[in-house]
Amino acid sequence: MRSDGMETIGFLLVPDFSMIAFTASVEPLRLANHISGRTLYRWVLISKDGGGERASNGVGVLCDHGLDDAPPLPTVVLCSGVGGHRYDDRAVLSWLRRAAARGTNLGAVCTGSHILARAGLLDGYRCTIHWENLAGIAETFPEIEATGELFTIDRNRFTCAGGTSATDMMLHRIAATHGEPLAIDIAEQMLHDRIRPGHAQQHEAIQPNPGMECKELHAIIRLMQDNIEDPLDLATLSAMLGQSRRNVERLFRKYLDCSPARHYLGLRLKRARQLLSQTTLSVIEVAVCCGFVSATHFSKCYRDHFGVPPRSDRQGQRVRVPVGA
Repeated sequence: MRSDGMETIGFLLVPDFSMIAFTASVEPLRLANHISGRTLYRWVLISKDGGGERASNGVGVLCDHGLDDAPPLPTVVLCSGVGGHRYDDRAVLSWLRRAAARGTNLGAVCTGSHILARAGLLDGYRCTIHWENLAGIAETFPEIEATGELFTIDRNRFTCAGGTSATDMMLHRIAATHGEPLAIDIAEQMLHDRIRPGHAQQHEAIQPNPGMECKELHAIIRLMQDNIEDPLDLATLSAMLGQSRRNVERLFRKYLDCSPARHYLGLRLKRARQLLSQTTLSVIEVAVCCGFVSATHFSKCYRDHFGVPPRSDRQGQRVRVPVGA
């Protein structure tokens, strides 16, 4: 589908937004104008009060409008980052709800999906979020279908995991409006070697170990990630993939220098730490969500792995910086 019309996009920046996700969203638009020789896109920057907003890397960005004087916009992209799962500004949430009521297309990058969800604007929609925040949004908003995809476009909502996935999402939108050749030209200018599809899983783009190329091991780890609450034993994991138990153990030793059980436990504890820092679930509830039948056993494993007890990582006590923020 092609269009000769110009689209104006508002980028709403909240404190500690992800700079890489923000710039990865804007640069494809700039290059679309540059390569086409036409003004296909305009963008304005919005903050709560119209002043500058500072990204999680400490860089400040001047904004064009505050909430009170921002013009009606056909599209708004919410840019969040560190602490997005705790962001609960009533004025911003109300502004987003009013924009949605006017039929505005709403997007979000990195942890912005959590803010849209808190505003009630993702009910009945599919969405995605950075993998480190996926467990938290799924537990906090069980009515929302949160995926581990790079980006998700569902009617007038579009969300991405952050980082460079914002570029893939914007290139997809540009291709849908102005044609795939333009999107390809933009990707080449950005040295973006391929335009990844939205349905690609975030962890598919990241090898469990640099330089490791072993499809069998990737498949086993994916099964582990998909079965955190009810862990599978090694015999079941091996059988599901048509591998012998001995071969699975050999793969983990060769590529990750650990046993399958140790790696699986690490994945479960990593999920537990995410839930502790991003939700209000009790320690015992987190333990159950991560496949532990005993709070005592969970606490011991947690302390052995992280060096601190679970309660020290309760929501808001420790700042965790998402990858790509």
